[in-house]
Amino acid sequence: MRALVMAAFAAAFAATAYQEAAATPCAADNRSRVAANDECLVISTYGEPAERTALILFIHGDGYRGGPSDYLYPIAEELGTKGVVAVGLIRPGYYDSKDNRSTGNSYRRGDNYRPDVIATVAAAVKVLKEHTRADYVVLAGHSGGAAISGVIIGKHPDLVDAAVLAACPCNVPEWRIKRRGRNSWRQSLSPHSFVDGVDETTTVVAVTGGNDRNTEPVLARDYVADLKTRGIDASFLEVPGAGHNGVVRTPEFLAAIAEVLARRP
Repeated sequence: MRALVMAAFAAAFAATAYQEAAATPCAADNRSRVAANDECLVISTYGEPAERTALILFIHGDGYRGGPSDYLYPIAEELGTKGVVAVGLIRPGYYDSKDNRSTGNSYRRGDNYRPDVIATVAAAVKVLKEHTRADYVVLAGHSGGAAISGVIIGKHPDLVDAAVLAACPCNVPEWRIKRRGRNSWRQSLSPHSFVDGVDETTTVVAVTGGNDRNTEPVLARDYVADLKTRGIDASFLEVPGAGHNGVVRTPEFLAAIAEVLARRP
């Protein structure tokens, strides 16, 4: 009984905290926060616009173990320069190491890639694209962030020019079956369902570790094969020895980002 009472209290506290956060006006300066789809997302921005600007957004994974989700910030900081605006984006309901929190529901316990999450992240991309006047937009997502990126390039093809998908669960139903024996994520959108919507000019590079026991390489490999049947410039790289989280710390992941930036017209 005590456990049930505590669980109910925790749920009520979380709901109240969310309502208070949602009621607070978003201090959106498009460098530390961005207003998107009625949510206020935390971002960390590096670099500055120039006469021609490339915008690259880093989107983190699901973080089932808890803790902050700003582990891609150092890569963004390294890439940001004049003419390249690199942004680390904190997904709805997640927070960074300084306890800056994005509003919205993370669905962190499961079924994470629901339409409202996709719509919010896509809206943030649109706002930042317009704010920086970027002529070239790249999404660099890891794990769940890669799944979200893969859906966006198919569902909102006018927003993005290239995507780097690290450890991508690119076929969500198949991924859940591999992980749990069944697909209980019935509300989540999946990149493989939006292959037909990807613009033919989009560049996609998928990178998965050979030792990834979470999002096995076949998930991204098959997705890339489907893109290729449509004539999309897509490639898959399996990184020997790399695991699920470690793949974003490999030279291959950084090289993939450099590759798509170099293809900017």
